[in-house]
Amino acid sequence: MSARRITLLTQADCALCEHAKTVLAKVGADHELAVTEIDLAEEEGRRLGTEAGVLFAPGILLDGRPFSYGRLSERRLRRALNATP
Repeated sequence: MSARRITLLTQADCALCEHAKTVLAKVGADHELAVTEIDLAEEEGRRLGTEAGVLFAPGILLDGRPFSYGRLSERRLRRALNATP
C-alpha cells in the first residue's frame, strides 16, 4: 500500500497547527503518510486554501481533496484512512 498524501496548510503562531502536527505524527505511526506542509501566506498555500474552502488554519487535504480545517480530529482522520484504500 502506498503512502497517503496529506497536505497541511499552516500559518505562523498557530496552536491548532501544532495540534495537527501532533495528530499527524501519532496517526503516522499506524498509517503510511506523506505529509507536505505549506504556509497559507505563500502563493501556493493561498491557492490551495481557496480551492479547498479552508476558512482558517490548519487546513488538511487528504490525497489532494479537502478533508478539514481548524482543529484536526484524530478519530475522524483514522476513520477516513481506514475506510478508503
